[in-house]
Amino acid sequence: MPARVVVTPDAAALIQRLRSQHGPLVFHQSGGCCDGSAPMCYKQGEFRIGSHDVLLGRIEGCPFYIGGAQFELWSHTQLIIDVVPGRGASFSLEIPEGVRFLTRGRVFSDEETTELEAAGPPPTGPEALDQGDP
Repeated sequence: MPARVVVTPDAAALIQRLRSQHGPLVFHQSGGCCDGSAPMCYKQGEFRIGSHDVLLGRIEGCPFYIGGAQFELWSHTQLIIDVVPGRGASFSLEIPEGVRFLTRGRVFSDEETTELEAAGPPPTGPEALDQGDP
């Protein structure tokens, strides 16, 4: 089954560095607050996961959520998390590094879409972490 969220090598290296500095992390795909629609990185437990937030998967071992309404709009797209130079205007942990996470996208093929639909919807809410990976 295709992953709903993946990372570039540069983003993977940054996540590993942030994890070594801050401990367990959680990502949330922002829906327009603060830094537009950038993926936000927090220490696990410092961002409240809502009951409608969708667990897309894990990147470098870190859970990656997206808001339920936003998932409905992007469910046909694989999110590709990258990192670019520049400072975002958010509370995301990478900001002091002089870089920011960025979401790129790739539309799933018809075959991938069929496979994802057959698997059912990904889990939602904070309890999704206890259900294993989607």
